[in-house]
Amino acid sequence: MTRKFQIERFSNGQCAVSTDLLSVEEPLLVVVNGKPFATLMRSPGEDIALTEGFLFSEGIIAKPDDLASIETRQHETSQEVHVRLAAHCHPSETASRSIYLSSSCGVCGRSSIDELTSRLEPIPRIDVQAEFLIGLLPRFAEGQKQFPVSGGVHAAALFDAGGALLAIEEDVGRHNALDKLVGKAFRLGQLPLHNGILLMSSRASFDIVQKTAMAGIPVLATMGAASSLAADLAKACGIELFCFLRSSSVVNLR
Repeated sequence: MTRKFQIERFSNGQCAVSTDLLSVEEPLLVVVNGKPFATLMRSPGEDIALTEGFLFSEGIIAKPDDLASIETRQHETSQEVHVRLAAHCHPSETASRSIYLSSSCGVCGRSSIDELTSRLEPIPRIDVQAEFLIGLLPRFAEGQKQFPVSGGVHAAALFDAGGALLAIEEDVGRHNALDKLVGKAFRLGQLPLHNGILLMSSRASFDIVQKTAMAGIPVLATMGAASSLAADLAKACGIELFCFLRSSSVVNLR
């Protein structure tokens, strides 16, 4: 989704007034069991998938029947997704774990990695070559519909081990794009994605690797850099991590 804005463009010493398209960013309030749980700044669209992927990757839900209901609601001043957890789910137990693992909370570290890996199933290894990942880039670019228009969104794409593009999502937030991707797989009962290869247009931060691990994806390749904590987490979870993916090069962090 885009909106038209008037701009003044400076190029080659000249100014010209024109219009440009900017990616829309709006807040989405996630309400769990009648209480506000999180506000996600995202590109509107696929809000149910985004919410399910977010709650799954944060450890709030593990399977579709953990949800009693989920629905979108439009208000004059807000867009909301209302979630009712199934009776067997206990948000008081899962919510604290979610906050603990969030990379924005400022407490992530070795203990966060140990806590996450202790409750994850082993992720089977997939051996991929650098040339194979580089060869996925044309399909990755072709699958992006919003980026060529606005240049203001990130993309998360899932490929299988044979190089077929299975799904791609875009959003102003890199983590949102991944949550939308995981959320759709969650709804279809396809998790864990042990045969998947994830390409991200972003950098590899702790939260991106965390969500990749939760989804059971064995290979993550990003176009940006990786942080040290992201590399530590990938190694601990058995994820093959690549960064600086370009048309002629890629870096494998071991």
